[in-house]
Amino acid sequence: MIVENNVPLQPYNSFGIVARAQQLVRISDESDLAALRADPQWRDAPKFVLGGGSNIVLTGDVKPLVLKVEIKGLRLVEETPRAWIVEAGAGELWHEAVEWMVRNGYPGLENLALIPGTVGGSPVQNIGAYGVELQDRFESLDAIDLETGRAFTLDAAQCAFGYRDSVFKHVRSGPNDFGLAGRALITRVRFRLPRPWKAVAGYLDLERKMAETGNFTPSAQDIFDWVCAIRRAKLPDWRVLGNAGSFFKNPTVTPEQCAD
Repeated sequence: MIVENNVPLQPYNSFGIVARAQQLVRISDESDLAALRADPQWRDAPKFVLGGGSNIVLTGDVKPLVLKVEIKGLRLVEETPRAWIVEAGAGELWHEAVEWMVRNGYPGLENLALIPGTVGGSPVQNIGAYGVELQDRFESLDAIDLETGRAFTLDAAQCAFGYRDSVFKHVRSGPNDFGLAGRALITRVRFRLPRPWKAVAGYLDLERKMAETGNFTPSAQDIFDWVCAIRRAKLPDWRVLGNAGSFFKNPTVTPEQCAD
């Protein structure tokens, strides 16, 4: 474990905002977190977990110890007649992980192509696009409690997924509250990709692509390519012009409000 000082954060946030971390540690596996907790200087220090930096707006230099999540790895954990279970390290870039799965014959996340950020950030936001949400393809995740150092695993129910929401976005308000905002560092995520694969192509933009191409039985690679093309037509490349992708939320209304 190496603690770096005065680290520029401009490359680590998708808006490209100029800021610095007073101290930063790169987390490449669980042993780095164990070493951090074993060091009295850092065990109880305030911490700031940083993945792909696509869900943050830095307003100045970061004083808490920055934990830059760089845990890698992509592998097929299990294959059953009903699903492929694929595991990804939290530090993998989301789009590259989706591309790897489609290329290696594990489809199911192609509608979520080209979303900026890392795998570890995907369950925090319960990311979604073009008719698919993460919770639709989620199996479980591993994480570390930053307060106790304890490793734990959560399934979908325990993650309390909602519309762009999860337990990781809520602060614990009492001893029996399971809010994990600021308390957990996700290390690995596992996805349940249904077999047989079925295209999710009911979204209007995808229906237009089918009509334009005359391809009404698209493959997973077709969906992946279409989603990438649609997103590139709507949004600039964040590496050229800083942005956080599409981050709007649709309003939630009651049936009574909808009837008005």
